[in-house]
Amino acid sequence: MTAKLIRNAYEAALTMTAVLLCWAVALALEDAAGLHTDVLVLAVALTLTLAASQRTADVRRRLTALVVLPVTAGVSVFLGRLIASHYAIGAAVFTAGISLAIWIRRYGTAATKAGTLLTLPLVALLVVPGPALPREAQSGLVTWFWSALIGALACGFVWLVQGVGDRFGPWRAQPAPEQAPRRSRLHPRPSTRMALQMAAGIATAFALGHLLFDDHWPWVVLTAYVAASGNRGRTDVLRKGAERLAGATLGTLLAAGVAAAGLSGHASVALMFAVLTVALWLRPLNYAYWAAGLTCALSLLLGYFGQDAQNLLPTRLEGIAVGAVLSVASAWWLLPVPRRRAAAARLAVRPSEG
Repeated sequence: MTAKLIRNAYEAALTMTAVLLCWAVALALEDAAGLHTDVLVLAVALTLTLAASQRTADVRRRLTALVVLPVTAGVSVFLGRLIASHYAIGAAVFTAGISLAIWIRRYGTAATKAGTLLTLPLVALLVVPGPALPREAQSGLVTWFWSALIGALACGFVWLVQGVGDRFGPWRAQPAPEQAPRRSRLHPRPSTRMALQMAAGIATAFALGHLLFDDHWPWVVLTAYVAASGNRGRTDVLRKGAERLAGATLGTLLAAGVAAAGLSGHASVALMFAVLTVALWLRPLNYAYWAAGLTCALSLLLGYFGQDAQNLLPTRLEGIAVGAVLSVASAWWLLPVPRRRAAAARLAVRPSEG
């Protein structure tokens, strides 16, 4: 366990180094080009979610990421504005995009990994608090060009830090052996079942999120995605839903303590990065640690943007609970996938979790 914790700390340090470098460059761009602060959030979200999928990537996969991620990041800006202006249409497009990234797994390992890259900006769209910002902060949000540039920068800094770490650090990346996919006898195929489950959970999350939580719908949708992603079967979805809810509860308590301490401004930003670092370190042990850290960090972020994050914490917890229930319900009652079939369908790559 001690050796594992040390290795986890090293990997978390590599990831956060890339995150801080990308954040620093985005900060300089924000000042030079007069951008909004959400460009910083996008830089952190993309770098954080990209790091895991690129840790053992070869040159071909990295070149693919350099093309796919900036393009998808740029498109996600238009999708975010579509959701803000035409909620139902935007929700339908988002749901279709997330489900497509899962459905294309039937075409092999390369398609699976491309689908993983497609989901990263969509997950970042749920983290970047566009519609959740105060009204006066919603003007001048980051454009498609700057989003695409941030996507390219995220790729560059992740590769730079991981390459330096492999060359001079104590450990190198350890790629997992890839297994050839076995053709399933299930009809529909496991990838189709998982895509339909995700579509049902996400679509319902959009509907109930907007109905019950108004502008805070991303909390419901993000949880519905996280609990169902990398679906290994019904028990796995139930476990991840419970872990996310438990972690969010702990994160809520942590955020309440931070709010009571009165931290704000640069101190809250520094604490946010510290919380993310610890959450990354402990994430391989149990997903609940990551959920706790992410909940606390997002609370600090909303406080930085001027929201009363402390009063919103119970609402966030309710949204997470609703999202978890929706993903569990779709996995259990809509074309459930047996555990052994789900493991084969996932191939070699696990989608990013927010």
